[in-house]
Amino acid sequence: MKKLDIYILKKFLGTFFFAILLIISISVVFDLAEKIDDFLESDAPLQAIVLDYYANFIPYFANLFTPLFVFIAVIFFTSKMAYQTEIIAILSSGVSFRRLVVPYIIGAAIISTFSFVLGAYIIPPANKTRLEFEATYIKKRKETGRTNIHMQIEPGVFVYVRRYSSLREVGDDFTLEVFDGKELKTKLTALSAVYDTLSSGWILQRYVKREFLDGGKQIITEGDRLDTVLNMRPIDLKEERKFYETMNNRELSVYIDEQLARGVGNVEEFVIEKYRRTASAFSAFILSIMGLSLASRKVRGGMGLHIGVGIALSFAYILFLTISTTFAINGNMSPLLAVWLPNIVFAGITAFLYYKAPK
Repeated sequence: MKKLDIYILKKFLGTFFFAILLIISISVVFDLAEKIDDFLESDAPLQAIVLDYYANFIPYFANLFTPLFVFIAVIFFTSKMAYQTEIIAILSSGVSFRRLVVPYIIGAAIISTFSFVLGAYIIPPANKTRLEFEATYIKKRKETGRTNIHMQIEPGVFVYVRRYSSLREVGDDFTLEVFDGKELKTKLTALSAVYDTLSSGWILQRYVKREFLDGGKQIITEGDRLDTVLNMRPIDLKEERKFYETMNNRELSVYIDEQLARGVGNVEEFVIEKYRRTASAFSAFILSIMGLSLASRKVRGGMGLHIGVGIALSFAYILFLTISTTFAINGNMSPLLAVWLPNIVFAGITAFLYYKAPK
């Protein structure tokens, strides 16, 4: 890299990390002011507050704000360079605008890689500790039992549960069907299914088992209790608050494939989270070039106008992402398209601004 690249890169990364440090400091102060009563009421240990909660709170929110503050950082220091006539001097010295983009791409690559690794592999295990702390000392874990659950737990083995209670850990009106091709071989029904934590199995209460033989014959077995081992866990039957945030990329992919193989619906939030981690990291490139194209020109209104436009576009990006992901969860939009659509649209805006930027 040349001196120009190092000069701009220092400004880029320095402004970005200073802005992140500033907003995280403010967030920690406000969060502490909001939750200090909960900490005192629940007698939360100081060590747990610092190490289990805030040590994991900081990287989570730093990564969450990364796309926003990449854009604001680029707008801020580029606008300052423009009003100190540094941009004009650089372009007048024979450096093309395309060449000027290079240090911005390098800075975006550093931040993008940092954001992806942090969000995909480091933050998820940290979220387990943070959410467990919240469940213990701040608010109870929000788990809701599902209704009308129908899924495949193994090839040819299907389970139906009318209602699962997350408080009692009991599934009502349990049915298990075993097929050989399209032919039903065994049907097991029970009034309830209770998970046994000691044996990691399921206890079926007041059950009826039917085995279908050739010639239309059946073997019927009844009883009050039947201990079984099924490829099914309680977590498969209930919804936990932000469960997907505690899984790294590999665990998330395995979980999604497992749920799809079982025929379980409502995995859109998990698929969206998987794609969002990549799309959010990639947005650093788009927002960096957009910020450069927008702030490299002197305009009437000064640096404040650039920053105002930058903040407005940042919130428009976040709003666009929220709306598109909502359509993916509740509508028929593809999760992949929903997550990448804001990047696609803003890439078009970036191309237009880049074309209009002073060369």
